[in-house]
Amino acid sequence: MANQTEKGKNSNIDIITGDPKKAINKLAVPMMVSMLLIMAYNLADSIWVAGLGSDALAAIGFITPLFMILVGVGNGIGSGANSLIARAIGGKDKKLADNAAVHTVILTVILSILVPVILLPFLRDVLLLMGAGSTTNLGLQYGYIVFGLMFFFVFSGVGTAILRSEGDVNRAMYVTAATAALNIVLDPIFIYPMGMGIAGAAWASVISAGISCVIMAYWIWVKKDTYLNVGRSEFKASRHILKEILIVAVPASAEQLIVSLLVMAINGMLVIVATSNAVAGYTAAMRIIQMAMIPLIGIGTAVLTVVGAAYGGRDYKKLDVAFNYSVKLGFLFSVILCVVLYVFAGNIAFVFTYTETSVGLAPMITDLIKITCFFLIGMPFGIAASMTFQGVGKGITSLILTLFRALLFELVFSYVGGFILGLGANGIYYGLVIGATIGGFVAFAWAKLFIRRLKKSSTDLYVKG
Repeated sequence: MANQTEKGKNSNIDIITGDPKKAINKLAVPMMVSMLLIMAYNLADSIWVAGLGSDALAAIGFITPLFMILVGVGNGIGSGANSLIARAIGGKDKKLADNAAVHTVILTVILSILVPVILLPFLRDVLLLMGAGSTTNLGLQYGYIVFGLMFFFVFSGVGTAILRSEGDVNRAMYVTAATAALNIVLDPIFIYPMGMGIAGAAWASVISAGISCVIMAYWIWVKKDTYLNVGRSEFKASRHILKEILIVAVPASAEQLIVSLLVMAINGMLVIVATSNAVAGYTAAMRIIQMAMIPLIGIGTAVLTVVGAAYGGRDYKKLDVAFNYSVKLGFLFSVILCVVLYVFAGNIAFVFTYTETSVGLAPMITDLIKITCFFLIGMPFGIAASMTFQGVGKGITSLILTLFRALLFELVFSYVGGFILGLGANGIYYGLVIGATIGGFVAFAWAKLFIRRLKKSSTDLYVKG
């Protein structure tokens, strides 16, 4: 049994250090399934909450960008750990990989204590500032629970990132599947039969995430069958390791913050040019777009690990192959998904408008999906670029690319379309699509230039040698 376990561990490492195309295919599929399940239970939240009325759905819309920040903290730490651990594995430094994993867990605990202490006292003021208005109390009912118990969400993301960094994507998928299934089952029970309303949706999410944490803790510290050893004996305090994690984690988390701020800004602009119903419609439509982006993000997450291992092993040709392949594969997915969403927009909108209180949103959500589906076209280019820079430890560059896309392009074009051109809500949506597409192509060009320089420097060193 021990030999079989060791073979499993080594086969995972062989995957991430082998053929980059095969590695991306192998890593991306379980990641796509995991993200599909995550989005499925997020979608279930929206669907069941929609039954409580448009105010409840709008409240989720105002909480969502803040929750994205919370998730972004976990994903950011996970990305930092994934990048460093993959580079250490590529460089055949097992001790560094183990110590990095321990540092990541400690960092998770510290941040999970600090963030709620800072955020919760100001949550009402933040929601009011965002324009939540009459939906503020509903938002607080949901927000106090998910933000107060954020450790479960953060560690859930970090734990799966540690598993992915060593190529163990299947178990990361299994734990996500268990989380999603439990949440989908608990959601309607807590919301309706137990009469907890919107707070029930929050508790269902917390309990589900908590179960995933217990499962991963068992694998890592009780069963101890992971490639990485995440124990006290492997820990040696290191500023260098902390710096290497944070140099990716902080910008990655900041990227999610920027995206959240963009959503807040869009919500605010929609309230001005339309009503809170526009926010409810936008929330529903973007949940669909986020689900459609799952294959793209799954491919991108696989690229982070593969690129990190290639960079750690100084195999820049393999790094280039991984980047190019991910863009081509992602673009194929994005075109297919865009067509499907456009054709079936009306059918998809019905999912969010199945009650008398929300049926009036159907035409708006349908039109929204037909516009925002084109948001997907530029995404493969931007995602591949950001994940590549994170994989090689250049989190600041990835952050700059996100700043360009979200603030310089998406926000500015949305403002121009909605206010300068006077197109109202539709102008805002068109601006988002145009900005995202331009931003994606700019990021792609930047990444290609970086990789070209890497390969040239490697060739120059070979010639001099």
